[in-house]
Amino acid sequence: MTTAPRHTATAPAVLVLEDGRAFHGRAYGAVGETFGEAVFATGMTGYQETLTDPSYHRQVVVMTAPHIGNTGVNDEDPESRRIWVAGYVVRDPARIPSNWRSVRPLDAELAGQGIVGISGVDTRALTRHLRERGAMRAGIFSGPALSDEETLLTRVRSAPPMVGADLSAEVATTEPYVVPAIGEKRYTVAAIDLGIKGMTPHRMAQRGIEVHVLPATATLEEVYAAGPDGVFLSNGPGDPAAADHPVALTRGVLERRTPLFGICFGNQILGRALGFGTFKLKYGHRGINQPVKDLATGRVEVTAHNHGFAVDAPLDAVSETPHGRVEVSHVCLNDDVVEGLRLLDRPAFSVQYHPEAAAGPHDAAYLFDRFVSLMEDQRA
Repeated sequence: MTTAPRHTATAPAVLVLEDGRAFHGRAYGAVGETFGEAVFATGMTGYQETLTDPSYHRQVVVMTAPHIGNTGVNDEDPESRRIWVAGYVVRDPARIPSNWRSVRPLDAELAGQGIVGISGVDTRALTRHLRERGAMRAGIFSGPALSDEETLLTRVRSAPPMVGADLSAEVATTEPYVVPAIGEKRYTVAAIDLGIKGMTPHRMAQRGIEVHVLPATATLEEVYAAGPDGVFLSNGPGDPAAADHPVALTRGVLERRTPLFGICFGNQILGRALGFGTFKLKYGHRGINQPVKDLATGRVEVTAHNHGFAVDAPLDAVSETPHGRVEVSHVCLNDDVVEGLRLLDRPAFSVQYHPEAAAGPHDAAYLFDRFVSLMEDQRA
């Protein structure tokens, strides 16, 4: 990604998709060029949490909600140390933010962090195109980066695809750190940072858990050096088929029968550790309004998602694996994608969505309590 100083909103810009379709608009944020996988997010709020979610690394995010930036930017809501999206696409950006917590406009934040965006795009038409053709490589170009569309298309098609991309180590912490328990400490959890969001260890800390956040490259010995009562696999970017180290690490945890909980990318890592395959979804699930059914209770939860890959496991049968019997626990009601796994013979489970819900609904917050129950049972 290359950027130039922020220009005025009159600077022309173009979004070029790898299938040759182009959308013209105006520069939003930094001016320059950027490349990534074009995906759409359906949340009507929570854009600051979306931008700072490491799972969006190397993705050009299209916001389906037409009005973005109304509440500005504050310094309390980021989910990580920086904005991770490769590019940002909006229809009608707010001219003036209006919120008592706002400290600066969104476009200023994007420009300050060098994030190239485009506004004035018909995001409804763009979303329909991605739904029909699938997520694909894209480039945003503005200012000096503009050229004829054939040249820009060639550059987009030379960008690396998401399939085969091993990205966790690029977004994870390089040094371990500890998030202390809030109140009395009850348990210790080793959290493998594959792209963790800040709210996740906070949700565990609220339940009396001291969270040791470890790099994606952590070894099994480093995990158990923390003396964990449980192990957590976080969300993160990239293709799970390329993430061999976390898979091997997870198998080691399963062999020791330590309580384990995985979310989002962590669900895919657990699936691979159990012997299931993974596959790329046509356009993925991204947003804070995705319906998921708990197959054990029949309860439907509205959940927060951000994933472009899924686990390939049978929905209607218990599977035998090297680590015991496994069943699919949750399923997406939109397309029957696997949304959760539960081991029947070992203390481990995972979901494909975000129970920390920042931003998003809190229907799935009970999953952290389920993790606590596993650790209670194991201690007993």
